[in-house]
Amino acid sequence: MRKREQIEIRKGWTGDVFSIGRIIVETWKSAFHGILDEAFLDRLSPAEQAVRHLARRSTPGVQHFVAIDVATQEAIGFANFGPARASMPSDVRELYALYVRPSYQGRGAGAGLVRQVARHSLETGATRLYAWVLADNPNRAFYERLGANPGEMSTITLGGRTYQQVAYAWDDLEALAGRSKRAE
Repeated sequence: MRKREQIEIRKGWTGDVFSIGRIIVETWKSAFHGILDEAFLDRLSPAEQAVRHLARRSTPGVQHFVAIDVATQEAIGFANFGPARASMPSDVRELYALYVRPSYQGRGAGAGLVRQVARHSLETGATRLYAWVLADNPNRAFYERLGANPGEMSTITLGGRTYQQVAYAWDDLEALAGRSKRAE
């Protein structure tokens, strides 16, 4: 039985961007090997991903949480979210990115990040949350285990190639956040 690390979820700060750049590249190369164009994956740069994340960080309404391994104080995952990019009601939030280093997947960091996103979304008046996920993503079951339902399909272009993606939606943020609904 493997030891379960103690993981802390905290708000992200600017100093996290380089760790996040590494997490993105490591996760994409692991999860999407054989799915996305290999030349595209080979060109991914932690520094470029850090710059992209820094730009997203300055977008109004976008929030960030980082998962930290308490023993090493190392960033092992992150989530960013905010207002829906698509035309949606104001009570809908979008989970733009959720990445956990492959060596830490299955240990609670991803679920902890999503629950924290749900809690914060509730505090800001949201009632629903969704995330776009590549249709061939080998980790789609993760979203379903957390109660998300697959819905609308769309396409995304990455590295000059087009891929299918599916919107996963959570309609019960109270349950996702780990809160029980109070009787009215």
